[in-house]
Amino acid sequence: MGSRADDDEVETKELDIRSMSSSRRQTHNMQYVHKVRVPPKQNLFKEFATTVKETFFADDPLRPFKDQPNFRKFILGIQAIFPILEWGRSYNLTKFKGDIIAGLTIASLCIPQDIGYAKLAHLDPQYGLYSSFVPPLIYAFMGSSRDIAIGPVAVVSLLLGTLLQNEIDPTKNAPEYRRLAFTATFFAGITQATLGILRLGFLIDFLSHAAVIGFMGGAAITIGLQQLKGFFGINKFTTKTDIISVMRSVWGTVHHGWNWQTIVIGVSFLCFLLFAKYILILANPGPVVIDKLHLSNFANSIGEDKIFLTVAEAVSSCYPKPVDEV
Repeated sequence: MGSRADDDEVETKELDIRSMSSSRRQTHNMQYVHKVRVPPKQNLFKEFATTVKETFFADDPLRPFKDQPNFRKFILGIQAIFPILEWGRSYNLTKFKGDIIAGLTIASLCIPQDIGYAKLAHLDPQYGLYSSFVPPLIYAFMGSSRDIAIGPVAVVSLLLGTLLQNEIDPTKNAPEYRRLAFTATFFAGITQATLGILRLGFLIDFLSHAAVIGFMGGAAITIGLQQLKGFFGINKFTTKTDIISVMRSVWGTVHHGWNWQTIVIGVSFLCFLLFAKYILILANPGPVVIDKLHLSNFANSIGEDKIFLTVAEAVSSCYPKPVDEV
């Protein structure tokens, strides 16, 4: 009994010591509490101007122009519009060699890719090459990133072709279809340039991650479904892009519209691409390129009517006339 009473007394003393230390700690912390003043009232116009400045010009792009002479401001303004005048001073032969290799590598990929993008937009193949050649030239003088890819993309090409063919049939009235395509892309460029000048890129932050992922997934499915026409060699294919219409068009031609030669070639190249994706080091890529060239020349020598394959149209080697073509 005596030991239990002693233990209770010790526990009581420990609790008293803890309570005293906690109370001292609270009083010690209370000594460093500072009062926050109410911010002064601002004019409504001044507050609105401050909000607009923080929203559109958070990084203050005009900061380098402060306390500079007029000639220096002019030079900085020209360099802001054409960044090539700034980084071009440090350009040398070593960087030029790297650009040559990168340009040849990208060109070997962009030529067939952009022809396919023009096909998605229901335009002639040369317009895909124009759209991959002219924008990088402009961006080289007015751009500031060396890692961005400038040119057409599959989603925009598919959406453009889907929207325009609802207004004009590209097979029956090709000139009017091209004019409508040029008009749509012109106003799209004006809109994009306006968004860039007004620095409205922050609007993308209001899009949720789920919305962006959903859009990318839906676009991938739509693009993949549109490839079924060429994959199966179907001549009569629906102009709609929804899943039900596309699958109905595919299964509706299963008995008389599928081309087995096209399917074999499509499956072969698809397997090759999936297999090459897992190859880390390709010791000698030359024979692969040569085999592809031999396969293409073999198909052309036999003839389209004998191998029952769709061959890409001839690409025009001249530039379009400003009035006649547009």
